[in-house]
Amino acid sequence: LNVTPDSFSDGGRYLDRDAALRRAGEMTSAGADIIDVGGESTRPGARPVPADEELARVLPVIEALAAQPGLVVSVDTRKAQVARAALEAGAAMVNDVSAMTGDPDMASVVAAYGAAVCLMHMRGTPETMQNDPRYGDVVGEVAAYLAERVEAAVAAGIPRDRIFVDPGFGFGKTLDQNLEMLRRLREFAALGCPVLVGTSRKSMLGALLGGLPPTDRTEGTAATVALAIANGASVVRVHDVREMWRVVMVADAVVRGARVP
Repeated sequence: LNVTPDSFSDGGRYLDRDAALRRAGEMTSAGADIIDVGGESTRPGARPVPADEELARVLPVIEALAAQPGLVVSVDTRKAQVARAALEAGAAMVNDVSAMTGDPDMASVVAAYGAAVCLMHMRGTPETMQNDPRYGDVVGEVAAYLAERVEAAVAAGIPRDRIFVDPGFGFGKTLDQNLEMLRRLREFAALGCPVLVGTSRKSMLGALLGGLPPTDRTEGTAATVALAIANGASVVRVHDVREMWRVVMVADAVVRGARVP
């Protein structure tokens, strides 16, 4: 749920609190288990947002959502100040695209609140990450980085069973590197933490589909969601919740024998 004016797919649509809450209601009704609220775009080329501005965007939404029984709220931020305020307001998870390297206080905040955390790989920053990303072995290097960040999180007092890892599709990777990660996703599952995959509407899909804009990439997203589950993903982060919930239900039935009661 992007409460931003400039996110790549839906920037500006949910900047207003009431619009964001309506959208969150639609997402939960469609099957979302977690609502991930972000107030700073991390699209390629995006510039950082001051903490006070980010807080003004996310806190009213998180406070309202956290008051709803049974709803798990995550905050998508690189800033410990924002994470602390969001957790105080009732969020239960921090989704940090810098894997807690962007702010030296992040790990201690997450540990102090007993929150879950998603550690994502990113080469550089959103401003620079797509400037000629190179790897010898993208999967090996990303997995090694995530393994190091998991150990750092555990050392900071975050229980291993509250840590998710995200290879960071589109965050400092070329199209071919993204596809290689998806093919070899089970190598990330070997880290021993649930793997979160976020491919929804991303430019890799536009490149494969002849330049389609983000809102026309639903079928491409569905393909990557199904393949991610087949290759070991435990969580998928999506925009089109109703459609992807259906994809997940079928893919889970095939892969895990899981069915909706």
